[in-house]
This record gives sequence, structure tokens and C-alpha cells, in this order.
Amino acid sequence: MSDFAEARRVMVDTQVRPSDITLFPIIEAMLSIPREEFVPSAMRSTAYLGEHIPIGPDRVILDPRTLAKLLETADIQPTHLVLDLGAGHGYSTAVIAHLAEAVVAVEPDEALAREAESALAEAGIDNAAVECAELVDGAPAHAPYDVIVVQGGVQVVPDAIIAQLREGGRIVCLFIEGHLGTCRLGIKVDGRMNWRYAFNGDAPVLPGFAKVPEFSL
Repeated sequence: MSDFAEARRVMVDTQVRPSDITLFPIIEAMLSIPREEFVPSAMRSTAYLGEHIPIGPDRVILDPRTLAKLLETADIQPTHLVLDLGAGHGYSTAVIAHLAEAVVAVEPDEALAREAESALAEAGIDNAAVECAELVDGAPAHAPYDVIVVQGGVQVVPDAIIAQLREGGRIVCLFIEGHLGTCRLGIKVDGRMNWRYAFNGDAPVLPGFAKVPEFSL
């Protein structure tokens, strides 16, 4: 067994399972996907630590526990089309691809988008597409989506993203208020989002997902 394979097993046993992740497809995906291939090359040795990996200003690869809990909250099914916002190097997309029928990843950084495409191809994942676009724009050409997963913190979810979710579909994201963060599950009912608390978590607020300050005279 390689050192990375052992690190993967330890990650699942010490970070994922103890966080009450019980859905076997998530555990299986995180045991099988080589996370070290989906992080910056200089950080491969830290790929399996239980912390976010920085990939740019206000951008991170979510730590394994947070990603796993987001995906369990989303309850992705094998028939679902999923939008993965903020794919980075493609790790979250690779995990989601094991759960869904297909996944569309959006990454605004062109170099990262190319790296994600390459890593996904090397991993033999053929039900994922990567689009280089602004996160707030999503990927409307492939909508509507059954599930949208946001790979970072938000203070608001743009209307353009909500419009790409099918009726009855779900969004999971980390809402950041001050120094506190909570994952919320949003379900679209009659065109409106109904949100509920899922778990505590934290991540930098993604560009374009911060509240616009209100000014008054």
C-alpha cells in the first residue's frame, strides 16, 4: 500500500467517519479518489490533513470533513445533475462524480480549470465537465440542476444561481456571518428558497458572494 493510500484511509477513519458520515458512496469515493492529485503540487504532502488548502485569494479546497458533510447534506442521487461551484483543482468534482449521474464544475481561474480537467481525465472520470466562468454566473447552458454545491463561504446566493436550480432542487453552502459559519440546506419551493441549518463550518467568502454594504446619508 502506498503512503498516499494509507493517508487516504486514515483521513476517512479519523476525519470523515467520526463526523457522522454514514452514506457509503461518499466514504467509498473519498477512499478511492487520489486527493493528492487534486491539490497544488507543492502541497501534495499535506493533501490529507484536516484543514482547508489555500488556492488563491478567498479560495480554498475544503477540508475533507466539511466537504463530506456538505455532500451528505445534499443527498446526491445517481440520477442527479449537479453544479459544483468553485471546483479549484477538481477534487470536489471528482467526489461528486462518484455520486451523481453527471456534474458540471465551474472554476473562474483558467489555469486551475485546465488542471482540474487534466486531473479528472487522469482519474478516468468521464461524467464531469469543467467550465471556466465566473462563479456568480454558474453554468446556465446545462441548467436546471438537481443539486448545487458551493465550495466556499457565502453571505448571499445570487439570483442567477438560484435560477439554475430546478423546482424541488437543493443548494448546500456555508453561510458566513462575522466569525461564525453554518452550512445550510436550501430547497427551492414555488421559485423561492427555504433554508434550514445543517451543521457548523467555516470557509472564506467567495468572490461575488459577499453582501454589498448598504450606505445611508
